[in-house]
Amino acid sequence: MKLELIDICIIIVFFLISLAIGLIVSKKSSKDSSSFYLSGRNMPWWLLGVSMVATTFAADTPNLVAGLVRSDGVSGNWVWWAFLLTGMLTVFFYARLWRRSGITTDLEFYEMRYSGKSAAFLRGFRALYLGVVFNIIIMATVCLAAIKIGHVMFGFDAWTTLTFASIITLAYSLLGGLKGVLITDFVQFIIAMVGSIWATWYILDLPEINGMANLITHPNVQGKLDLLPDFSNTDLLMGIFIVPIAVQWWSTWYPGAEPGGGGYIAQRMLAAKDEKNATWAVLFFNLAHYALRPWPWIIIGLASLIIYPNLESLAIAFPELEPGFIKDDLSYPAMLTFLPAGLLGLVVTSLIAAFMSTISTHLNWGSSYVVNDYYARFINKNATEKEKVITGRLSMIVMMVAAAALSFVLEEAKFAFDLIIQIGAGSGLLFILRWFWYRINPWSEITAMAVSFTMAVLFFINSSELLGLEGQLFGELLNWHMICINVLITSIAWLAVTFITEKSDQNTLDKFQAAIFGAESKFHNFQYKTLGFLLGVIGIYSLLFATGKLLYGDLTMGLSLLVVFTVCATSVIALRKKLF
Repeated sequence: MKLELIDICIIIVFFLISLAIGLIVSKKSSKDSSSFYLSGRNMPWWLLGVSMVATTFAADTPNLVAGLVRSDGVSGNWVWWAFLLTGMLTVFFYARLWRRSGITTDLEFYEMRYSGKSAAFLRGFRALYLGVVFNIIIMATVCLAAIKIGHVMFGFDAWTTLTFASIITLAYSLLGGLKGVLITDFVQFIIAMVGSIWATWYILDLPEINGMANLITHPNVQGKLDLLPDFSNTDLLMGIFIVPIAVQWWSTWYPGAEPGGGGYIAQRMLAAKDEKNATWAVLFFNLAHYALRPWPWIIIGLASLIIYPNLESLAIAFPELEPGFIKDDLSYPAMLTFLPAGLLGLVVTSLIAAFMSTISTHLNWGSSYVVNDYYARFINKNATEKEKVITGRLSMIVMMVAAAALSFVLEEAKFAFDLIIQIGAGSGLLFILRWFWYRINPWSEITAMAVSFTMAVLFFINSSELLGLEGQLFGELLNWHMICINVLITSIAWLAVTFITEKSDQNTLDKFQAAIFGAESKFHNFQYKTLGFLLGVIGIYSLLFATGKLLYGDLTMGLSLLVVFTVCATSVIALRKKLF
């Protein structure tokens, strides 16, 4: 594919804007680690909420959604739609608590909530485990998407794509800190949404597609449109709907959907002006993430079934791409090759923006763990603020290089998604309960982390074709089998350890209670928060499905669901003083 001059100009202007933002805010961001990682704790809800949405709009996200649509239909998205319940739990129960804690990273929670050397060990280990190892895996999946997009859109090989993308992203991430990331995220999100919606509109007008009405009646597409899976197909139903909605959302740890909040979502809540801004930021994020953003990607995934009905057709269209990269998630960038000059430049820029937004957030978030929870806590307790910022920047460079290298091992976005789900399986309930059940201690978390990781490794070996051991350890297992087994074993293990070991000392628990809940009961306004949770879940799912039904031409159902959303939204606003 050849980019015209206008396309190249659009991309260059975007790069210059991103670098300019980094340079403008670099002086304030570099003065101390708090400014670099939390922007002075004075950020408004709308900027934080947009940043959360932009971060989860990674370069691999459209690929993942399009791939799910091609393999399992629109209903295949329940594997991540189910995480809305996790998000609503954070909105109504945990957002205020995180902001009230006053900590710098969510890992500081460990030494605030727990006591003893085990709490310090947990904090330091999680800093490296999440901030480095797990973070690199996540960034590698985004780099994998960049490789595929770079080849399809530019004809670049993998090394060329990653070299350009990594250097530019690192440049403004190193300069601007979190404030630079937040402001750039805002610009990137606007570009990304305009690009994806405009591209969808154009693709629907292609002669091969011939409009939305023809798309949804095409034989290749008709079996993929249902918003709920086929209830007669037990394995499919369990894998993409029952297990995600009944088990996965509360039991697994996944970036951006951590039970009880955490990761870069917690980082943004901690950077908010106050508790209300933290809460509204997470509510806006969940609304935009689940209800407003997915449909352009879904439609393009459906359209790809007409032009590229199978993997063989994709392989024929891109013969120079390595066979290992020819998966269903390639369909999204493949469809973008039909875009005209100008629009192509905007869409390519939107994908670059998605890549940069996610990578910059993970670099800043991961380095905050390395600096605040490992280096300054265990290596150099007397480190100056300048040394902390320098250490953070060096850790960003190391993580970027490692993520780029790991991306060559991965092949498909869905595989990486499943791997991350497995690694975090079984620990979610602990993260939900630890704020309220004081029996939980550091050994509970250490056990959950160790057991879930061990099970994930065993399942990976069992399903590995590369090692020649496929099915030899546990027999043939589907993904939902592995999730349920992992959740069950991990939950039993950490619960057993919780009852065997001692809880944290009472003085630590009293200080935690006073700092987080004050004179209030831990369950203050619990009934209203539960109602808010239910209203939020019902309302956002209603808006998501209303959009789908209206696109499908079902006006009656679409408008009815919009009414349900309106009632839910109005009720949340009316109850906001009780909820927030």
